[in-house]
Amino acid sequence: MAVLRLRFTKTKRDKLAQVLWILNWISVVTGVILFSLGLFLKVEINKRGELMAERDIQYVPNMLIAVGIIACAINFLGGKICYDCVDTTKFLRWKLIMLPYIICTFFFTFCVLVGALMCYSMHGELEESLNLGLAEAIRFYKDTDTPGRCFLKRTVDMLHIEFQCCGNNGYKDWFQIQWISNRYLDMSKKEVADRLRSNVEGKYLIDGVPFSCCNINSPRPCIQQQITNNSAHFNYEHQTEELNLWMKGCRQALLEYYTHIMQSIGLTVLITWLFELSVLTGVRYLQTSLENVLRQGDLDSESDGWLLENSFMETARTNLNIIKSLGKSNQIDTQPKA
Repeated sequence: MAVLRLRFTKTKRDKLAQVLWILNWISVVTGVILFSLGLFLKVEINKRGELMAERDIQYVPNMLIAVGIIACAINFLGGKICYDCVDTTKFLRWKLIMLPYIICTFFFTFCVLVGALMCYSMHGELEESLNLGLAEAIRFYKDTDTPGRCFLKRTVDMLHIEFQCCGNNGYKDWFQIQWISNRYLDMSKKEVADRLRSNVEGKYLIDGVPFSCCNINSPRPCIQQQITNNSAHFNYEHQTEELNLWMKGCRQALLEYYTHIMQSIGLTVLITWLFELSVLTGVRYLQTSLENVLRQGDLDSESDGWLLENSFMETARTNLNIIKSLGKSNQIDTQPKA
């Protein structure tokens, strides 16, 4: 018994072919959109690549770019097929191609669905990449004279200002590293020398943060040095008072930024998948109804169209038997001849 059988007159078949021709061209546009979204995501990731650890997170934009290009090619061919199928006699030139085309398009739509799911699944890998990359960037913040690292200070400062964040997990990350280069420390001062000697690794650690961590919306002048020393500032209690620093860590800020982008792209790709699936369903109905017309011999008669000629179980059983027979024939071919 055929699955989802529908009856088509010649007029309905012609209209279906015309509508599918238009929808395939719309699908070409969606392919361009997928390509553009993949390219946009790739650029956004590369824009802050120095703040990310070397993790394989480029697979999502790369897949979107590839899917977009394939979508343009497949739907361009589909538009040509549907345009010719308006004339039933021209269907003969595509008769042998349509079923392989539908099968390939089905697997392609599955890839589109995978691309949509990947946009939602790369959250964990992105968070780990940002966590390691930001920790490394903050550690080398002071190395403005070191080739390959001299840009990190400006990069981190601009990140603080643009995303209104501070440090990796928060402003206290700066307390645990030396972020002021030794060239800017007055070694003749006893305070500096004592602080360096008090640290096992000989690092100059202070309870301060870079200027870029200052919250520009705070009415109080920025307190970026001796943050935990209440007596160093008038009318100040760091444990109870809301600090005039950006409180959010940059890992969280960047993760929220990229998550919003990926969720928007994922939703767009999911809608594209549903659209591609509906177009594929229409092409399948067109193919089966035209083949039945050719079997009947009367091009103007009504014909049936369906998604599957047999039930799901019968179709699965038939395909399984075909696979088994191919496997057996392959075993016979590989046996050594006497």
